[in-house]
Amino acid sequence: MKKTTFIAFGLIFSMISFAQPIQSNKKIQVGILFDTSNSMDGLIDQAKSRIWNIVNEVSSLTHNGIPPTIEFAIYQYGNDGLSAEKYYIKQVLDLTSDLDLISQKLFGLTTNGGSEFCGAVIQKSLDDLNWSTDPNDLKMIYIAGNEGFDQGPIDYVKSCKNASNKNVFINTIFCGDYNQGVQLKWHDAAVRGNGDYFNIDSDKAIAQIKTPYDKEIRAFNDSINTTYFGYGKIGLKKKAMQLEQDSNAAMQSESVATERAISKSKKSAYKNESWDLLDAVEGGKAIEELEEDELPDDFQGLSDKEKKEKIEGLKADRDKYQTKIEELAKKRQQFIDEEMKKKAELGEADDFGTSVNESIIKKANTIGFEKE
Repeated sequence: MKKTTFIAFGLIFSMISFAQPIQSNKKIQVGILFDTSNSMDGLIDQAKSRIWNIVNEVSSLTHNGIPPTIEFAIYQYGNDGLSAEKYYIKQVLDLTSDLDLISQKLFGLTTNGGSEFCGAVIQKSLDDLNWSTDPNDLKMIYIAGNEGFDQGPIDYVKSCKNASNKNVFINTIFCGDYNQGVQLKWHDAAVRGNGDYFNIDSDKAIAQIKTPYDKEIRAFNDSINTTYFGYGKIGLKKKAMQLEQDSNAAMQSESVATERAISKSKKSAYKNESWDLLDAVEGGKAIEELEEDELPDDFQGLSDKEKKEKIEGLKADRDKYQTKIEELAKKRQQFIDEEMKKKAELGEADDFGTSVNESIIKKANTIGFEKE
């Protein structure tokens, strides 16, 4: 049975000036390599359940007190539906800060039988992606599965060495017994890639922890959505995507939907300048550059003064809702931390998200990042 691997945001018009959040020039780049061969549904389901938790953990990091730019990329491999000439590997998503797009691509993954070539997919992601050349940026690759790591036409030893030359950490997650993963070279690959080795039960359902704060956080998420107004050719489509990813998270569980709402409250991570009018204005886009038919319906026919007043009002509302979620999220995390301590005392196994979060924080600390 194959179930290999995995497991990547001036001037509007002269009358308006927003205080833009300070952004560090530092980056955190995460490449996620999913094996989509048979029997990988459990691991992919874990990833769907944990993606917003991972985003929240990564976005809690700062460098000299300033949030970094966060980028994710996704590859799939080991699927017979992919090209054999390309070693059954496909880039699903290039490095991006578009969190809704990351969610959409993740929820679009399906499984099929195939051959899993770990060394090849690692090398492909090293060659394709625009990895930062700054050695003090955090660059991580995650790959998970339960087949032999040394399969395929490209030697994983060489791929791991090439990753080290680019200061990219290779982290492996074996789906099965710890010692078996060692025998199948998953531990060796992590050592050679200067990363971490984990083992998990990919078929185990995620234990979601409900808290007294979830319902209120989700209500404020609905309020935040009322402040998003799509503009230009892609505005309506991207607004629909935002709501679709809310729905995808809710289908996983109430806890996942709450984690996504918390991600959307993080100004440094959830940015949509390409389609949301408020984010675009805050990023320096001049609203007078937009044609009337490019504006959201609610802004068409308004004078410059009316546009200014409307944007300022919506911005104040969004800030208020985000602040409320941030306050509730801190209380929620305290509640979860206590519950997790209890689970740890019972010896409950780690899952995909726990493994990723643990290694990201550990590596980030070694190159000057700190958790808020």
